Amino acid sequence: MLGSWFEIALWKRILGALVLGVIVGIAWGPGAESIVWIGDLFVRLIRMVVVPLVFVTLIAGVVSMGDPTKLGSLGFKTLTIYMLTTLAAIIIGLTLAAVLQPGAGVDLSAAVPGQVQQAIPLSERLMSIVPDNPIAALAEGNILAVIFFALLVGVSLLAIRDKGRPVADLMESSGEMMLKITQWVMEFAPFGVFALIARMAGTQGVSALLDVLTLAVCVVVGSVVHLVVTQGFVVIRLMLGLSPLQFFRGARDAMLVAFSTSSSSATLPVTMAVAEKNLGIKPVVASTVLPLGATINMDGTALYVGVVSVFAAQAFGIDLSMTDYILIAGSTTLVSVGTAGVPGASLFLIAAVTETIGITPEQTAVVIGFILSFDRPLDMLRTVVNIGGDLSVATAVANWEGEFDREIYDRPLKD
Repeated sequence: MLGSWFEIALWKRILGALVLGVIVGIAWGPGAESIVWIGDLFVRLIRMVVVPLVFVTLIAGVVSMGDPTKLGSLGFKTLTIYMLTTLAAIIIGLTLAAVLQPGAGVDLSAAVPGQVQQAIPLSERLMSIVPDNPIAALAEGNILAVIFFALLVGVSLLAIRDKGRPVADLMESSGEMMLKITQWVMEFAPFGVFALIARMAGTQGVSALLDVLTLAVCVVVGSVVHLVVTQGFVVIRLMLGLSPLQFFRGARDAMLVAFSTSSSSATLPVTMAVAEKNLGIKPVVASTVLPLGATINMDGTALYVGVVSVFAAQAFGIDLSMTDYILIAGSTTLVSVGTAGVPGASLFLIAAVTETIGITPEQTAVVIGFILSFDRPLDMLRTVVNIGGDLSVATAVANWEGEFDREIYDRPLKD
């Protein structure tokens, strides 16, 4: 029986756990809370490997480049396409919100105001990239600071050449070790996913979405359009000439984990594993582009924040001009870069965007309180969009940098 279990493709086991979790959660109700520890254990296991995996694989990736100047080319291309795909997601969200009018006629009088977090200044975000203490950054899981320090270590190893070879070999071996640990952790994924989804269905359900059906439709349709059109058709098909279907097949394990955990950061080890194993993205790109994407590339978050901002304006009777929409697009792009890759983080950054169109902090708090009850299902979906964006950009950069294995990409996957 155990052998038969492992013969089933992992994505099928995870998908089956998702479906079973919804059924059990609905039937069990709030009692499903009692098994959430299984899901929490799974999340802790994959978060356990995030920081060491990013650190050692990034150093090994930089060393494998052989030339520090290649890092600048890779970084420029990565940041450029990340910003462009994020802007595309925002435009899709704003267009749908303007057409479908999700906030028109909505009564917010019964909403309990939620907490509004002050936006972190961009200068402070940039300063935090340079750690006061690299060891503390590793311990705290500050991914951007870890990336910065790992890049310095990798470039220094290139600079000292043969003297750094023992450390470089250690980092390469450590990267292989961390990927093997990630593979073991993923075998626990179906059980963790089952518990997380059962808890969500039992305590929240999806009935809350009916209260704001039009807003939910905007987010769902926008997410699907961005995944299929922007990432699948424009990036994968038009720009790279690859099969979008093969891309989504290769990315499905990471997307299913993203859906269940609602966390880009927690999904990162799985994202890196499928990038190399299924999509043919070589470690030099996977170890640099994907950790960066988990912290700054938030397509789904950007789309959601844009839609909610327009929803808020419509609910409070604020007429938006084209200038207002441009302000929303620009500020949402900046805000999405600073969004933590954890569940629900985007809710507390909405204030930074709504303030630009004249919505007061008190009104924003009312909007946040109104959408809190149904945010989790939509958070799960937008995390899938975030992960899809990370992988599509990594695939593009790998192609452009000559770090892509077409044979692995086209190889039939186990169904």
